[in-house]
Amino acid sequence: MAVALVSSARQVGRLTNAARRLYSDVYPKITTHYTIHPRDKDPRWKEINMERMVEETDILIIGGGPAGMAAAIRARQIAEEKGAEVRVTLLEKAAEIGGHILSGACVDPIALNELIPDWKEKGAPMNTPVNADKFGLLTKTGRIPIPVFPGLPMYNHGNYVVRLGHLVRWMGEQAEAAGAEIWPGCAGAEVLYREDGSLRGVATGDVGIAKDGSPKDTFERGMEFNSKITIFAEGCHGHLTKMVSNKYNLREKSEPQSYGIGLKELWEVKPENHKPGLVEHTIGWPLDKNTYGGSFIYHLNVPEGEAPLVAVGFVVGLDYSNPYISPFKEFQRFKLHPYIKPLFEGGTRISYGARALVEGGWQCLPQVTLPGAVLTGDCAGFLNVPKIKGTHNAIKSGMLAAETAMDLIIKGEATHDSGVVPTAYSEKLQNSYVYKDLKQVRNCRPSFHTKLGLYGGVAYSAFSTLIRGKEPWTLSHGGADHAKLKPAKECTPIEYPKPDGVITFDLLSSVALTGTNHESDQPPHLTLKDDSIPVKRNLAVFDGPEARFCPAGVYEFVPMETGDGQRLQINAQNCIHCKTCDIKDPSQNINWVVPEGGGGPAYNGM
Repeated sequence: MAVALVSSARQVGRLTNAARRLYSDVYPKITTHYTIHPRDKDPRWKEINMERMVEETDILIIGGGPAGMAAAIRARQIAEEKGAEVRVTLLEKAAEIGGHILSGACVDPIALNELIPDWKEKGAPMNTPVNADKFGLLTKTGRIPIPVFPGLPMYNHGNYVVRLGHLVRWMGEQAEAAGAEIWPGCAGAEVLYREDGSLRGVATGDVGIAKDGSPKDTFERGMEFNSKITIFAEGCHGHLTKMVSNKYNLREKSEPQSYGIGLKELWEVKPENHKPGLVEHTIGWPLDKNTYGGSFIYHLNVPEGEAPLVAVGFVVGLDYSNPYISPFKEFQRFKLHPYIKPLFEGGTRISYGARALVEGGWQCLPQVTLPGAVLTGDCAGFLNVPKIKGTHNAIKSGMLAAETAMDLIIKGEATHDSGVVPTAYSEKLQNSYVYKDLKQVRNCRPSFHTKLGLYGGVAYSAFSTLIRGKEPWTLSHGGADHAKLKPAKECTPIEYPKPDGVITFDLLSSVALTGTNHESDQPPHLTLKDDSIPVKRNLAVFDGPEARFCPAGVYEFVPMETGDGQRLQINAQNCIHCKTCDIKDPSQNINWVVPEGGGGPAYNGM
């Protein structure tokens, strides 16, 4: 009887503890981040000093990509022209400028020509003008060429193949030379508001927090940056952009954004396979006709004596329906095509990375102004999908944002005391080629949603291009990407070839090439609103798609230490900040938040 009572008491104790933690042995606690478990309810934080240092600036820019750098440069140009004392501050979460940048990239120089007309003389790393275009439809064993004529979106003469991280680093140098302050390794973690409800700035993330969510001896509070105008330039699916979009309902009149995931490798190839200036794209195999995507292969000029360099990438639309699709493995399989494989034979892969990209276009554009701030670049959705280009639109939007902000500051309308809505920015965009181009190609991407899939999309896009997008209707994307995933029981598992270690590779050896590093003893920044959902719903209904759509091996379903079943393991140190999990999780249970500043990939010109 005594043994039974002791056993019962232990069981009650376990149940009480489980209830207190809101978790059980069946669904172990995974998330320890303060955004899910507030510190004011945690006694370990009771005596911790939570005061922040405060910096005041005139223009605050969040993100050091093309849009952010363009905004910083343009603001300082105007300050110099007007003789105005204006402080411009840019926060970048990467340890080094350009360290988190990943793109194809084939750049239209139209906006850079406006921003820095003498960019060639100043040494911009734009050294590969496009001299040849190729486009083709891949079948399982062959290739059907598709002609590329002047005027078509795929016509790239006049553009440049670049390593975008290097271009952004150069832009950072121009921004600093112009007088802008750049703070690398500073991740914006929290949005700050004035009493009138307007946005007054951003706070950077705290450091020195242990993995269990407790303060370490090294704990330091982040800094507050108060501004007159804040320019968001975080890139695709920005963490802070999500916050302000929800608070100010910026997407009230737009469709849910549609996304893709782009995976990229850099290869040193044999000299006889290298054709500097060649830009090649494919659609079709290995994807089925109902899965949007395709490839790019860009041949770069390199300095004499260096190995010939080719950038290869593969994009998969995140509106795919089969939970068994692995974008990473589709990319690896693509390289085995008999038309593609010879390019890489005898070569060496030197880099790998991945990043989500915005594909929604015109239908998905949010309201881009809010009290005290604006949205620019990819965080607003300015990618032109048929052209596969967003850098020029990012630069142009950053310039327009800076011009609007400077005008309001010089006139005294934007102050630290109250937030003004920069309405002129919306007007400038509407009169620019950014909006005009996006409206013209608005129906190309959603045209792939018909039963004809790829073939219907190609045919319609050709028609729409011929009439320059003047059709009187606008097609719909048909809802959010995460809602389009079908239950596993309705789909067929995909058998992918095993990596050969020569042309195709496994995931972990690929992630090793990204240079990714995070402080290991910090709460995982891949947070779950409910730790039970991955097993209870995602695994049970969709067979755990997290383990396949993540291009970095962050999510694993592993056996329980005790009993039967599986649990989700989050390898947060592997995260390359692509944001795919936050986008594609069918339960919308994953919320990507910033890790300690400086963490993440360390790309070199990706």
